Amino acid sequence: MIDILKLKEFIFEANKNTYASENPDIKIKQADNSTTIEYNKDDWKYHDNYFGGEPYGGREVVFFKGKPVWMMVYYGWVVEGNNPNDVYGILTKALRSSNIDMPYRGPKELIDGDSKYVNEIHGEVGNFFGEEKIYKGDTLLYTAKYMGGLVDKS
Repeated sequence: MIDILKLKEFIFEANKNTYASENPDIKIKQADNSTTIEYNKDDWKYHDNYFGGEPYGGREVVFFKGKPVWMMVYYGWVVEGNNPNDVYGILTKALRSSNIDMPYRGPKELIDGDSKYVNEIHGEVGNFFGEEKIYKGDTLLYTAKYMGGLVDKS
């Protein structure tokens, strides 16, 4: 059985060192027009693969000793008529502000000037789902839905 605390610690570390890091050099464009981001440490491997930019969808998988142990799927979009540049700055800040208990997206709430990130999550790392939104004042700019949990527990 996988050590849940070590899994959470790795997901937390991988998120900080991948998309949330804002380092463009970690993104690898694939032949199928998707983008892949990977992070490895010791026996752990994180693999994020997504399509699009606006809207976007993808999945993250964590491997331990070469075996998939956890995954999350996600789909998000900027509400039509809004500027993606107003969204992705606060989104990456929110992803960098996650915590070890819920490491897969951002905190429950993050306020940055007149923008607000809100994350409603249900469940635990082994089986969860949620939705994140970004507002500018009272205007909804962005929504993403996600779900995931442990895989191949045998």
